[in-house]
This record gives sequence, structure tokens and C-alpha cells, in this order.
Amino acid sequence: MKWMLAPLAGLVLLAPAEAQLASPNEAGVAMGHVHLNVNDVDAQRKFWVEQFEAAPLRKEGLQGVGIPGMLILFRKQAPTGSNEGTMMDHFGVKVPNTGAVVKRCRDAGYQIQREFKGSEGFPNAYIIGPDGVRVEVQEDTTQTMPVMGYHLHFMNREGDQITLRDWYAKNFGATVKKRGPHDAADVPGMDLTFGLSRNQPTAGSKGRSVDHIGFEVKNLEAFCKKLEANGVKLDSPYRKVPAAGIAIAFLTDPFGTYVELTEGLDQF
Repeated sequence: MKWMLAPLAGLVLLAPAEAQLASPNEAGVAMGHVHLNVNDVDAQRKFWVEQFEAAPLRKEGLQGVGIPGMLILFRKQAPTGSNEGTMMDHFGVKVPNTGAVVKRCRDAGYQIQREFKGSEGFPNAYIIGPDGVRVEVQEDTTQTMPVMGYHLHFMNREGDQITLRDWYAKNFGATVKKRGPHDAADVPGMDLTFGLSRNQPTAGSKGRSVDHIGFEVKNLEAFCKKLEANGVKLDSPYRKVPAAGIAIAFLTDPFGTYVELTEGLDQF
């Protein structure tokens, strides 16, 4: 990736957006990926590489790109709709200059859904990428890279946001906190934000443009056994995928977000 000069006051030199997943927490969990259903893999890759300087994956076996803190993977499959309006309403990234990203995306023909001051008091915007993928950008002028993963935004009914937050805290070791006014919890590499839906009920994520989210897990087989002992049902049990050099399992969280667990994705 080339180094780039961002249009900040004083022109700050930014490092390229190399992909690197965080080290796991005590439960063995870190942020892994979001997996998109896309009509055109090249169009989705172009959006992330040209607008955010995302890096190509380091090894073959999966299609997608990486940014610091997470991978964004692509599956060629027509989505049944946008992620907006699902439990996984959007995911968010931080950038050094929201205005510059908005201008670049608008000039490239992408929809800017809304520009606003975010819940933490910084310039934010919703950008709609290919396949209706809804992405929130938040400004962090201290950041020295073009982009980094920041948050996954679940949308819940009143009261359910606490139930879901506590479920992720119990089963994934997420640290309970607040993000601005929102209930939230952190895993290494990502904030999990639990907002309130104005348009109830919310739909599950499977089949939509953001099909599922993924967590990278150390000792995944043992982790899956622990989940099952805690009463969590796996949609797809632990198995190895030799062609990709990873192990995986799938579950659906209590309110409909499809979740993949992986071991070995940090090698991509």
C-alpha cells in the first residue's frame, strides 16, 4: 500500500491501513471480522481499498480486505437487503478527518446518508457502500492511520439492549462500559454498542448485506464446549476448514445477529 497525505491541517503523514487483529482477552476472544454478502466482489473491494486504503488479505483462501482491528470478508451472494434495519444495523470505523472521507466518497458516487455530530461529540457520517452496506465513520484527529475498526452497532427493543450486553459479557468476556449515552461492552479490537430501535421489530442479520459478525477465538474447540455448557446452542458445531487453514463454528445471538467463531483468521 502507498503512503498517503490526508487533507488535514498541517498534512499529517498516515501509515497504511495494515490489517492486524487484537490479542485476545482472558476468555480467549478478540474481534475478527464482518462478513458481507455482495453482488460484485470487485466493486466491494474497490470501495474499501480506494476510500479507506484497506489492505488485501495476506494469504489466499478467503476474499476480502483488512483494516486495523478487523477483517472485512466478501461472499458473492446477492443480499436480501441492507444491514440497516437489522439487529446489526451498521458497523463503525474511525478516520482522521470525517469531512475528507465524506467528500472522497461523494465524489466517487457513493451515497452519504447523513452527516452529524456523533454520540461522543465528534463529526460522524453514515456512508452507504455497494450492496447497501451501511458504515459509520467517526473522526479522531489523533489517529495516524487512514482507518481503523471501531464499533458494531446492535439495535434492540427497550430493555433488550441490557440483556444482550450482558450475554456478550458472560459468554465472550466483553467488558461492560458506556459509549457516550449508549450501553456498550468491549472485546479487544472492537466496541459492541447496544442501541435502541425506533422501528420495531428488528430483523436478524443472516442473508442481509452484513450477513454475520465474527470473533477470533483462542482454543476454539474448548470455547465451543464451554458455550454449550452455558446453554448456548451452536447453529454449526466446531469444525476445521483445511482449505483455509482455520477452524469455525456458528451461532445466533439471543436477538438474531448471526455470529461466526474462528481460529486462525489472524493469519490472513
